[in-house]
Amino acid sequence: MIGVFDIGGSRVKAAVSARTGALEPLGAVDTPGASFPAFAQALRSLLPPGAERVAVSIAGCVDPDSGVMRCANIPCVDGIMLADDLQRALDLPVTVVNDADAFALAEAGSGAGAGHRTVFGVILGTGVGGGLVIDGRLVTGPGGFAGEWGHGPVMNRHVRGHDLPVFACGCGLDGCLDPVGGARGLERLHETLHNRARPSRGIEDDWQAGDPEATETVAVWADLLAAPLAMIVNTVGATVVPVGGGLGKSEALVATLDAAVRGLTLYRHKAPLLVQAHHRVEPGLIGAAHAGWQAHG
Repeated sequence: MIGVFDIGGSRVKAAVSARTGALEPLGAVDTPGASFPAFAQALRSLLPPGAERVAVSIAGCVDPDSGVMRCANIPCVDGIMLADDLQRALDLPVTVVNDADAFALAEAGSGAGAGHRTVFGVILGTGVGGGLVIDGRLVTGPGGFAGEWGHGPVMNRHVRGHDLPVFACGCGLDGCLDPVGGARGLERLHETLHNRARPSRGIEDDWQAGDPEATETVAVWADLLAAPLAMIVNTVGATVVPVGGGLGKSEALVATLDAAVRGLTLYRHKAPLLVQAHHRVEPGLIGAAHAGWQAHG
């Protein structure tokens, strides 16, 4: 039995995972961000009796070589060896995975990517994230950054007759996909193109209703993301790309992006390549459970 945690900047969710694959929720508490002892105590308070180990999904990256955690929104775990420190605090073996990696593991193990050898999971939420799973195992890379396709100065500034500005990214670079690819990015594009602020859900609704401005915004958004994503598919050989996050909840948006990507890949996939994620509820807990059982052997 594994105690499983999905840790965000505001809440810690807990569950227990049995060998059968069943996941039983155990509740949630506020995330103590300033004090590591309080952080560890929050997990201890939710830890099920009889747990053999702990698996954690968390926003941020773990360097696979040093074990050092980088997490901007939970200061008490930033810069520490989180798995080792939690192991000492909880007296149990601990596995820690990035939340986007947990999403990719969940989809590869028991979601839309089940049965596929190479799965590239894409998150289109507030920003852009992702994770790569090959033969059921995460590919993390140096620093734990493998799969982070939202970062790198690759944005095409000239799309459909528009000259777009180069948007600054929170990672410190300019021209990344993260500022334009998620929900906030869709809103940013709409305001840039049409000088009108509109929430992402409203843009999507207007697009579905045939509004010309929203239609142009979605077309530019799809074009910006399609070429970099097609290059990733060519590079890693993914045969399925589950899409999660807020924008991933729209079947129409996913289908539009899928058509744009499949038109640019070297291998022309006849079936949909980008598909909606199967695990739209608690993918962090499900993916952490997969990682925990893999580590448990």
